[in-house]
Amino acid sequence: MVRRTVLLALTMALGLLFGQARPEPANTPAPTNNEAPKAMPNGTADVTTGAPVDPKSYVIGSEDILYIRVWREPDFTGPVGVRPDGKITLPLIGDLQASGLTPERLGDQIKQALSDLINKPDVTVMVSQVNSKKYTVAGGVNRPGTYPMVVATTVFDALNTAGGFRDFANKKDILIIRGTKRLKFNYNEFVKGKKPEQNISLENGDTILVKE
Repeated sequence: MVRRTVLLALTMALGLLFGQARPEPANTPAPTNNEAPKAMPNGTADVTTGAPVDPKSYVIGSEDILYIRVWREPDFTGPVGVRPDGKITLPLIGDLQASGLTPERLGDQIKQALSDLINKPDVTVMVSQVNSKKYTVAGGVNRPGTYPMVVATTVFDALNTAGGFRDFANKKDILIIRGTKRLKFNYNEFVKGKKPEQNISLENGDTILVKE
């Protein structure tokens, strides 16, 4: 017993003398990052995460901001703006038509264009900011302003997105201004199940005016 105690003390002393580090626990979990993607002040996702659009159905338009990621190729990775002519410019590739295509389809075209330069390029196209499709809600709502039309949006959806009505809003006589057209929406009727056809899908540039 005495011999074992002496050996243990000697071992500890040698460890301190030579600076032996204590072993790390075998089951220490690796650090993880569960932080959610951060949103930009205008409500769109950070360019590295992409806006919440369906890459198979969303149609890219002029002035949209894209984020193109080519795996392990930083020279081809980064944000790209769609010009008014509907095209984007990429290094060594030049101009490519983006407007009118889905992100998935544009990714396929970029992949094809890069195939002569890179072996089996892995390309992802995300929409980081929707600028080509917008609608405006004005008047007696809690959050008036211009909103990106990321997905198909009805009048009812848009009013909810704008935070609902202020106290003296006229819910019976809401106008949808579409160019020279004036379309009407009666919120009170709609929520009672009457005239559901008036809850139309919005088009790019529409303005919803809630009178007070």
